[in-house]
Amino acid sequence: MRRGRSYRNLSVTRRTVVLHAGRRGHQDGGGAVADSDLAVGVYAALTLAALVALAVLVLRGRAADRSAAHLLADAQAEADRLRARAEADLAAKLALAETAAVAAARDREATEEHARTTREDLRRQRDDLERRAERLDEREERLERAVTAIESREQALRTLEAELAAREESLRDVAEERMRILERAAGLTAEQARQEILAGVEQRAKRDAVIRVREIERVAQEEGEARAREVVTSAIQRVATEQTAEAVVTVLHLPSDDMKGRIIGREGRNIRAFEAATGVNLIVDDTPEAVLLSSFDPVRREVARTALEALVLDGRIQPHRIEESVDKAQREVDDRCLRAAEDAVVSVGIHDLHPELVTLLGRLHYRTSYGQNVLKHLVESAHLAGLMAAELGLDPMLLRRSAFLHDIGKALTHESLGSHALVGADLARKYGEDPDVVHAIEAHHNEVEPRTVEAVLVQAADAVSGGRPGARREPLDAYVKRMERLEEIASSRDGVDKVFAMQAGRELRVMVLPDKIDDIQAQILAREIAKQIEDELTYPGQIRVVVVRESRSTEVAR
Repeated sequence: MRRGRSYRNLSVTRRTVVLHAGRRGHQDGGGAVADSDLAVGVYAALTLAALVALAVLVLRGRAADRSAAHLLADAQAEADRLRARAEADLAAKLALAETAAVAAARDREATEEHARTTREDLRRQRDDLERRAERLDEREERLERAVTAIESREQALRTLEAELAAREESLRDVAEERMRILERAAGLTAEQARQEILAGVEQRAKRDAVIRVREIERVAQEEGEARAREVVTSAIQRVATEQTAEAVVTVLHLPSDDMKGRIIGREGRNIRAFEAATGVNLIVDDTPEAVLLSSFDPVRREVARTALEALVLDGRIQPHRIEESVDKAQREVDDRCLRAAEDAVVSVGIHDLHPELVTLLGRLHYRTSYGQNVLKHLVESAHLAGLMAAELGLDPMLLRRSAFLHDIGKALTHESLGSHALVGADLARKYGEDPDVVHAIEAHHNEVEPRTVEAVLVQAADAVSGGRPGARREPLDAYVKRMERLEEIASSRDGVDKVFAMQAGRELRVMVLPDKIDDIQAQILAREIAKQIEDELTYPGQIRVVVVRESRSTEVAR
């Protein structure tokens, strides 16, 4: 632009000089040579100046072009940098956008998964609520049916009462008429006739009442026994049991009969030291390769057996070694008892029992009752009580705890006075057990009247565990006496023909004379015999009394 402007200025200057020279020649007459040379010189000077200016302008134009090129290159580089920066910013923003999109997709998936899980939970909860509602409806229907049945029974009883009242009224009229007839025919007094009529009425009323009561009892007994049988049978079948084979004498086998002399020692000093250290009678008799350990305390007997086994294996039997062996055996037996108690606690699912109670339970590991191991009896009773509680909708943990501790007083019966039930209740109370547990312990032998359902269930679990076949042993003489007494009780009744004690005394079968005992009297007889057995005898489990009345008619065909 500057170059073009310079060229225009030079042309204007040249034209101005030419015009000025022409005008001046015309003014001087067009003939002066000096003026013409002067004009040519001026023109040459101006031309030179114009050329110089032109050269300067050209040089300046080239410099301007080079500056413009530099500026253009700088602008291009700046543009490239800006474009690169913009592209980098755009790529970063795109990466951020992609990351945000991935995070948003992940959040959306998590939200959808949470929503799906929530919907599944709500669906399951709705299904559970519907099932519970159905069960509640079923229970309500059963209750309504039970209420209806009770109301119908009450209505039947009221009807029976009305019938009995009408019958009594008619009997009263008959009695009065009969009294008048008797007075006229037999000359009886009114008091005598009254007594006769009352005796007859009483007999008939008693017979009718027994019939009605038996029918009501039969219905109630069927329902109650069905439910009780279901609960108890389910509990018994789900508990593993084992037979008992305990005794008060332990037999220790020896490698040879020569070992008996070492056990006795010089002048019997070893056997005296052993009995003094253990409190167990060591019997060395003619039994080949064996000695007997006798004691009423099973823990002492086990300590003696362990110590004597160690002495026999070692071979060095002397008073000092006997004392060391007995001390070591005592520690071993204590450890076994503690481990057995801890295993029993874990097996019944009780984890917060006081350590002193656990130690006392360990003492029962070698304690027996009628040949039944007491610690195993507690574990079995706890499982039975828990199962029955679950069947009846009660707290299984409370029942298991109560049944598991009900015989803990037996661990101190050699040290404390009183019944093991009361001693066990005092122990449970001392170590902070629940009052319901304490009451179940003290009431399981009816020394305290049971006041809770838990106490009754503990009694039932104790009876089932102790009364099942094979659980406990009974001395032969006591068993024979019990069998004889059972037959005596039934034989002493009028109208009884034969009596048989069956199933090891668990069933008493009574054969009656059919011409002396009718069906109603047979029912009364069975009840009276069962009541007398309950009052007079002590026995495990229960005894079933069956009265059989059989009529036979015989004819001969000729």
